[in-house]
Amino acid sequence: MNLQTDALIGNQCGRIGTETIDLQGHRITFFHTDQRGVGQNRNLLLDQASAEILIFADDDMRFVSGYPAIARQAFAQCPKADVIAFNLIETQPTRYRNKTIHRLRWYNYGRYGAARLAARRSSLRRAGIRFREDFGGGTLHGSGEDTIFLHTCLKKGLRLYAVPLALAQIDQQAASTWFSGYDRKFFFDKGALYACLHPLIWPVFAVRFLLRYRKKHGDAVPQSEAWRAMLAGGRSFSRGEEGT
Repeated sequence: MNLQTDALIGNQCGRIGTETIDLQGHRITFFHTDQRGVGQNRNLLLDQASAEILIFADDDMRFVSGYPAIARQAFAQCPKADVIAFNLIETQPTRYRNKTIHRLRWYNYGRYGAARLAARRSSLRRAGIRFREDFGGGTLHGSGEDTIFLHTCLKKGLRLYAVPLALAQIDQQAASTWFSGYDRKFFFDKGALYACLHPLIWPVFAVRFLLRYRKKHGDAVPQSEAWRAMLAGGRSFSRGEEGT
């Protein structure tokens, strides 16, 4: 991963323990756990972190040389920022790319995942912000924990910015731990996500999602079936059910 800072790594491997190694003068600490779920993993590391600037990462990323200075530059350019979203270097660009420094608001925060974020530890702790542990890889709902995280940041008044800088490159050939195609489970989870984010009007956001991204989903699932799956996911979450 080309680490050039101290790092905390959550290793959900089925055993419990802690291991620390020295990597070119940097302290790398592994927290081995028998838990499952990306939210639990990130919360464990948030609890253990001591640095003020926290950079999130996934294991399919490789950091660019000099990323500590780039992160410091971003927070110097955005001194009021509590959370900053960066670009990710891709060989085949698919993600939204920041071209300017700008604020993240309710209408544009959803385009960013946790692996693009850096945050002030003091801001997260002061606001009591953590990741939901029932969304994301390894949980009932295979994605959405990062969207809920940013939604919570905005709801609690944190200031979010995006910058046209990159800290890392992502391996786009790596196998996904949650995405297996635009199947019924994908739409079920999306319905649950919108019910979590917008409890009163989530069906409106579900319809908006289907219309906005219908070309991207193609013919993998008929629109009517995708709609029924999203309704089922939203209703299941609203009722507090744990099955699909």
